[in-house]
Amino acid sequence: MGTTPPDNPRKLRSQDWFREPTYYGFARRAWLRSEGFNADVFDGKPVIGIANSWSELNNCNAHLRQVAEAVKRGVWAAGGFPLEFPTISLGEMLMRPTAMLFRNLMAMDVEESIRANPLDGVVLLCGCDKTTPAMLMGAASADVPSILVPGGPMLSGQWRDRQLGAGTDGRKLFDLFRTGRLTEEEWCEIEGSIARSAGHCTVMGTASTMTNLAEALGMTLPGCAAIPAPDSRRLATAESSGRRIVEMVREDLRPSRIMTARAFENAITVDMALGGSTNAVVHLVAIAGRLGIPLPLEDFDRISRRTPYLANIKPSGQYLMEDFFRAGALPALMREILDLLAGEAITVNGRTVAENSAQAPCWDRDVIRARDNPLHPEGGTVILGGNLAPDGAVLKQTAASPHLLSHRGPALVFENIREMRARIDDPDLPVTPASVLVMKNCGPKGAPGFPEWGHIPMPRVLLDRGVDDMVRISDARMSGTSFGTVVLHVAPESAAGGPLAIVRTGDEIVLDVPNRRVELNITAEEMARRLGQFAPPPPAYDRGYGKLFLDHVTQANLGCDFDFLRAVGKP
Repeated sequence: MGTTPPDNPRKLRSQDWFREPTYYGFARRAWLRSEGFNADVFDGKPVIGIANSWSELNNCNAHLRQVAEAVKRGVWAAGGFPLEFPTISLGEMLMRPTAMLFRNLMAMDVEESIRANPLDGVVLLCGCDKTTPAMLMGAASADVPSILVPGGPMLSGQWRDRQLGAGTDGRKLFDLFRTGRLTEEEWCEIEGSIARSAGHCTVMGTASTMTNLAEALGMTLPGCAAIPAPDSRRLATAESSGRRIVEMVREDLRPSRIMTARAFENAITVDMALGGSTNAVVHLVAIAGRLGIPLPLEDFDRISRRTPYLANIKPSGQYLMEDFFRAGALPALMREILDLLAGEAITVNGRTVAENSAQAPCWDRDVIRARDNPLHPEGGTVILGGNLAPDGAVLKQTAASPHLLSHRGPALVFENIREMRARIDDPDLPVTPASVLVMKNCGPKGAPGFPEWGHIPMPRVLLDRGVDDMVRISDARMSGTSFGTVVLHVAPESAAGGPLAIVRTGDEIVLDVPNRRVELNITAEEMARRLGQFAPPPPAYDRGYGKLFLDHVTQANLGCDFDFLRAVGKP
C-alpha cells in the first residue's frame, strides 16, 4: 500500500523519498537531477510512473514508446512529473510454452515496481492478451492511483477482396491450406497482409476483450479501448490520460475505489454482451482476487443468462474492431445494457458508468445490435458443471455450432499435446463427426502454464469430408480469436487428479449446454476406481520461476494466480 495517510489524501507519497531530511533525500534528488531535470520537479509535483510494456518481441505493444510520449505531454501539462519505467512484455505469438506462464510474473513486476519507487500515480501501458490483466493485477495489489492506456487493435488485414481478422481468419485459411485448397503462393500472400500494423488482434479475442473489460471496470477513459493502434486519437487519449492521472492523485482515486464488486459485475455483463474471449473468466477472477473480491464461476453463468449478445464481431460475429470503433465502441454498447449495469460505479474520469454512457450514440446497428435485436439471447460464455468438470469449465456458445450444444458421443483421447499433434492428420485416425476429442495434461500444472492449446485442430480426415466442427474438450485455454464447440478450463485439471485424467477412448461423453453439464457416462463406482489408480505426471520444472509457478498456481476456477498473491484479510 502507499504511505498516504487516509486523513490527508493530498500528501504525496513521493515526498517520503524526496523530502526526507537526511542524506538520502538529498541523494535521491541529486541522482534524478543527473538525468537533466531542474530542481522544481520536486516542488510538490505528483510523480507519475509510466509502466511501459513496449517490446520489439511483442508486435501488439511495439508502438507504446510513442504512446508513452503522449502520456508525458499530458502529465507535464497538468503539473505532474512523468517518469517512464519498463516492465516485462508478454508477446502472445512468440513466447513458449505460453505467455500465460508469465502473467503472474509480470503482475509481480508491476506491483513491486510501483511499491518500491516514489510514485504518486501510475499510467499502465498494455495491449497484448496477458499484459492488460497483469497490469491490472499489479496495480490492484499496489493500490496507488492508476489509469490504463491500451495500445489498441491493429489495422484490419486485407487479402485480395477479403478483409481479414488476425487469428480468426488465419485459422480458417490454414485449414484451407492444410487441405490443398490454397496454394503456397496464396498462403505467402496472406502471411504478408493479415497483420498490417502494430497493435493487438483486430477481432474480439482476448486482447480486445480485456482492454474493453478494463474500460468496463472503469480503469480507462471512456471509448479508449477500441481506438485503432495507428489512429491519432490513440495518442490524444493517451495525453488526456496523462492529464487525468495527475488529478486522480490529488483526489486519491485508487484502484480499490474503482474496481469494486459492482464494477466486476459490470465487466462480466459487458463481456457477455461483447461475446468476449473465454479467457476473460480466468483473468477477471484473478484481478478480483487481488482485491479480496470473491468471483465464483456461478456469477458468470448467472449474468450470461440475463445478458444478450450484441457485438457483431469475429469470431462470434462478422465484423472487426475498426468497425466496432466506428459504430460507437464500448460506450454505445454499454448504453444498450445500462439497465443491467451498476450505473453508479465510479470510473477513472471521476464520473459514473451511467454518466459516461447514457448519451453515447451508435452509428451502425448491424455492428452493435439494439437490445431488442440481439445476435443471441444469452451472453457469449457459459459455465459448465457435471462429473467431468466438478469445479467448472467454460464454453463460448456464440462461436459454437448450435447442433452440437446437445451432443453425446465416444471419446477419442490424446494424453497430451504431443500425441495430439502426432495423430491429428493421420488418415486412419478412428474418428467420426460424432466423436468427442479429449486432450489431457494441458492445464496450469500439466502443460505447464495453461497454454492456448484447447482449439484442437479438426482432424484432417474430417476436414477432407467437409466437416468443420466437432465437440472438443480439454483442461487448456484457447485463443479468444478461436471458434468451435470447444469445452475449456476443465477443473480440476487432469494433472491435478481431476476426472478428465481418467477418460478413456470409447467412453461416452455427454455435452448438455442448455443444462450446463458435461458428463462422463460411467458409474460412480467406476469413476472412483479409476481415480484411485491416478498417478500425477512428473513436474516439468524443478527450479526457478517454473517451480515457483507449479508450487503456487491455483486452478482455473480460482484465476490461476499464485496463492500467496491473493488478497488476505480484506472483506
